[in-house]
Amino acid sequence: MTTATYAVTGMTCEHCVNAVTSELGGLGGVSAVTVDLVPGGVSRVTIASDRPLPADAISGALDEAGGYQVADTWVPFWDAAV
Repeated sequence: MTTATYAVTGMTCEHCVNAVTSELGGLGGVSAVTVDLVPGGVSRVTIASDRPLPADAISGALDEAGGYQVADTWVPFWDAAV
């Protein structure tokens, strides 16, 4: 079991959360997806899976969910609202 957390941009509402959770949850080996939504900011998406997932699988699922993207640079979540 492995857990990875990503900084994701573009999400604004619960509909976004549901779309991201559904797309990422449909990837092979994924057992759980949690989203800490920061509307219009950098949200935290945590994925539990039985093996590390390829970056292109994550970005493809986020794009399919609604054009969301992994942030280019890491923003510590305690600084995201600053």
